[in-house]
Amino acid sequence: MTSTTKEVDIEILPYIRVYKDGSVERPEDAPFSPPTPDQDPETGVSSKDITISENPSVSARLYLPKLTDHTQNQKLPILVYFHGGGFFMESAFSSLYHRYLNSIVSQVHVLAISVEYRIAPEHPLPAAYEDSWAGLQWVASQSAGNDKEPWLINNGDFERIFVGGDSAGANIAHNMAMRAGVESLPCGVKILGAYLVHPYFFSSKTYGSESMEGHEMSLPYVAWNFVYPSATGGVDNPMLNPEGPGAPSLTGLGCDRMLVCVAGKDLAIKERGIWYFDMVRKSGWKGDVELFEVEEEDHNFHICNIESENAKAMVKRLASFIFM
Repeated sequence: MTSTTKEVDIEILPYIRVYKDGSVERPEDAPFSPPTPDQDPETGVSSKDITISENPSVSARLYLPKLTDHTQNQKLPILVYFHGGGFFMESAFSSLYHRYLNSIVSQVHVLAISVEYRIAPEHPLPAAYEDSWAGLQWVASQSAGNDKEPWLINNGDFERIFVGGDSAGANIAHNMAMRAGVESLPCGVKILGAYLVHPYFFSSKTYGSESMEGHEMSLPYVAWNFVYPSATGGVDNPMLNPEGPGAPSLTGLGCDRMLVCVAGKDLAIKERGIWYFDMVRKSGWKGDVELFEVEEEDHNFHICNIESENAKAMVKRLASFIFM
């Protein structure tokens, strides 16, 4: 008799298990949620899915807040959003992120594009970075006004484009801002601001209260080697360690302002968020960077519990950042 038990190759519990036959399980992933083109019943936000690229496969979900007769032709700030999940789980189309994007779009009154990038291990990094850049380029290209996306053309303000994300998505937002400082976006479009929530950064050297004992077995360390096994320098690759060997100067950030958010109980990466904030502040970058800390909360609390008072306070902070 042959055994029906599959052999595990790699696992990062409780998040992901990879079997030697190549199959992957993600027990913690939220279920898929369809878009609501006829308005979400709770928020009034309309959403729809679009294809950015066929090969590679890159798509996104667009969100438009409820408009009245008075605001029908109002130009709204554009938020290009990158979901979290360590580069190996979650989706722009999951119920968790669909609910979160509906919430911030309705409260902040922005037009949002949540990019569905490819994830590891099926698609190791740098695939997620390339897909995210393709998404940002696609948004910028809409400013020419001759493409097929009326929501962006009619209601998007291409003078007010923001990139944002949480955890790994915040890391992507940073790297998109860095790339935009070197490579021009279509139609001369610029990023106005970057919104980094509980950003995922790390290095081989410990920082703050981190201990060298077990450092290489910590989740940020293990996850990076899992999602980007070919990364030059490992966890000191400039995409993860902005002061690693060969890292470009942060003075090259291609945006005018930045908001970095951390959570007091987010023990794995809170101090790394502050580390990053201090690096940007001391770099000589000409933009404005702010730090916002919620002391009594944990990683991504604002997405998992959007009704909490602290989550609402974060939305207000985002609104003031965008409309300052």
